[in-house]
Amino acid sequence: MHENDQGAAPHGVFVRKRRKGIYILPNLFTLAALFGGFYAIVMAMNGHFDLAAIGIFCAMVLDSLDGRVARMTNTQSAFGEQMDSLSDMVSFGAAPALIAYEWALKGLGRWGWIAAFVYCACAALRLARFNVNTSVVDKRFFQGLPSPAAAALVAGFIWLVTELGIGRGQSGWLSWQQTTWTMFAFTLYAGLTMVTNVPFYSFKDVQMKKSVPFAAIVLIALAFAMISIRPPVVLFCIFVVYGFSGYAVYAWRKSKGQQTSVISTSTDEPDERGLHN
Repeated sequence: MHENDQGAAPHGVFVRKRRKGIYILPNLFTLAALFGGFYAIVMAMNGHFDLAAIGIFCAMVLDSLDGRVARMTNTQSAFGEQMDSLSDMVSFGAAPALIAYEWALKGLGRWGWIAAFVYCACAALRLARFNVNTSVVDKRFFQGLPSPAAAALVAGFIWLVTELGIGRGQSGWLSWQQTTWTMFAFTLYAGLTMVTNVPFYSFKDVQMKKSVPFAAIVLIALAFAMISIRPPVVLFCIFVVYGFSGYAVYAWRKSKGQQTSVISTSTDEPDERGLHN
């Protein structure tokens, strides 16, 4: 009796090797988030910038669910982690940069595409650093602004201005030229803040399985009600506050003489030492 590719068990019983596959459920959420980013790019190419911004926010919601679904169903995998990073690069790296450029930055010439590229490059660097430092970062905080929040700053501003009806050649609380340069500033700020060492609260220590007071459910219901009143305004304000909160935490820790870095231990990679400062 000879062993074949399927393997052989004792006593002449052939056992088929189990094929390696991927878990469907969490990767469906990841693919849906990827579609949100792709949809946003297509809508921007067709001039529907409000729908493009909505696509980014939908991708954010789906991206926040895939990891939780994987943990709840015990379907974590290395494939899922890599797929999630690639999806994030499209939805929160390339898509916001291209949408911002197509919407306003194009009118700034080389300054416009430089700002868009800086954002895109910083998103790639931030995701790569996150993958490298996963095991050494304090789970309560992100090292630098997370890419979904950075995308929310860029897409949120576009959605807000579009909702207010400000466009090329129109007057309002901001002229189009002022709007363009504000978009330039938001794009650079969001991009560069992603690669800083400023700590941003991750909300990962919030236990969803624990019981909470009744008042907490009421507050959550009120939050959803406020968002539904005027989503572009409320969501943009929320992410502006979060986008600057990291610097407030950094300044507070600095004033108290506490450690400002979120790196809890050192890594074995010599090239990563600069990330711990």
